[in-house]
Amino acid sequence: MRRRNFIKNLSLSGAIASIAGGASVSAFAKVNKPSNTFNLDYAPHFGMFKGHAGEDLIDQLKFMADQGFRSLEDNGLLGRPIDVQNKIGENLEKLGMRMGVFVVDGGDNWKVSLTTGKKEFVDTFVKTCRDSVEAAKRVNAKWATVVPGFFERNLPMGIQTGNVIEALKRGAEVFEPHGLTMVLEPLSDTPELFLRYSDQSYAICKAVGSPSCKILYDVYHMQKNEGNLISNMEKCWNEIAYIQIGDNPGRKEPGTGEINYLKVFEYIDSKGFEGILGMEHGNALPGIDGEKALIEAYRKADSFKS
Repeated sequence: MRRRNFIKNLSLSGAIASIAGGASVSAFAKVNKPSNTFNLDYAPHFGMFKGHAGEDLIDQLKFMADQGFRSLEDNGLLGRPIDVQNKIGENLEKLGMRMGVFVVDGGDNWKVSLTTGKKEFVDTFVKTCRDSVEAAKRVNAKWATVVPGFFERNLPMGIQTGNVIEALKRGAEVFEPHGLTMVLEPLSDTPELFLRYSDQSYAICKAVGSPSCKILYDVYHMQKNEGNLISNMEKCWNEIAYIQIGDNPGRKEPGTGEINYLKVFEYIDSKGFEGILGMEHGNALPGIDGEKALIEAYRKADSFKS
């Protein structure tokens, strides 16, 4: 096993905290926290700590747990072989960790535009939702990311929105019996995409009217598209089921850009959030030193209760 005294190699301060209150959503079930855990439940992704842990996915997962992270995010889970999915799930359970989002895309979600209302696109989406249920069972996942696809210039905005709502209702019918929630992610980096704003996502979730259709609020994308982060999160809070992190500009760890993550995390904690915050960003610096700096950045941004 290639864990190589990871704790010894990192001179990082610990943080001991507890999250108060129970959760009304089963996906927010509490997990035991190690002594060096964070106040909030941040989820790294594979590759983020391979300087310390090497290329092996399970060694990376164990390193994450050693550092006090309690969850994993793996956008590409659906494309991994079934035996690898099973292995990830088994080790998450052993380590007392949760699974964050994976992407419902079948490898090509950008080309399946639910905005068009085309039957073949909707059928592909529903099939991928069914495949996602099976993958979710292997890793005990509770959330899966959905992107409705490209803006359709030949259709009025209201028609596109109606098409998206109808398709998402079909997806919700697949997910609801299994306790799996699709989380809609408004994005910024590809301007041709249909879903871009938190209020737009909120209206769609309300129209779908299912506990299996909620918002993935990516702080990086929303800072770029609309700003006013805490106020906009507050307006949409009862439809937000999952949060992702990335500073702007650069899409790196907290503290590398303009976002005051100390205040953002303090707000999220004040709402009693017991879900997962996916670390959807790159490392600002390369190698082991960059990985140490990333963990220290989270210790600092997470210190709102110290």
